[in-house]
Amino acid sequence: MMETSTDDPVLARIGSSLFRLRRAWARPDLVKKLREQAPGPRPLQLSNLMVVSAVGRLGAHGEVTVGAVAERLEVDPSTASRLVGHAIDAGLVSRRPSTADARRADLQLTGAGRRVLESADRHRNAYVAKVMESWPETDRREFARLLAAFTEGVCNDPMDPDDVSEIFSDAESAP
Repeated sequence: MMETSTDDPVLARIGSSLFRLRRAWARPDLVKKLREQAPGPRPLQLSNLMVVSAVGRLGAHGEVTVGAVAERLEVDPSTASRLVGHAIDAGLVSRRPSTADARRADLQLTGAGRRVLESADRHRNAYVAKVMESWPETDRREFARLLAAFTEGVCNDPMDPDDVSEIFSDAESAP
């Protein structure tokens, strides 16, 4: 069990802010709007954007396999295979035999996939710029540095599922 002070107002503010961000970015109206923007016969899913981003970023370094997508998205290979399949069905990713290993597939973005990736990057950057437009450049740089360091720490030491389950067991055993 992680031992921390429950009355630290700084930690409470960070935790509350992270929770609010998660809720703000997963609003049902945003997800519904995203699905309505589907370029292919299947509805676009947020996971399509995740796969497109992974394939686009990894593709800059050579062949992209389902295993590499799984690692990038931090999901198991069977989940990555299903997500890649959805992105292929949506016309955003294509699959061809690997030149290095015929047992593997090399994933590539289609023209539609590249356009989605470029558009997502452009819109995300514009949104962040809008949110931070009143921030001084020094604050923007410091926030970028701190957020990257925080994200690296979270990714290098992910939350243990047992810690999450302890929330409920602690609450049940409380007087």
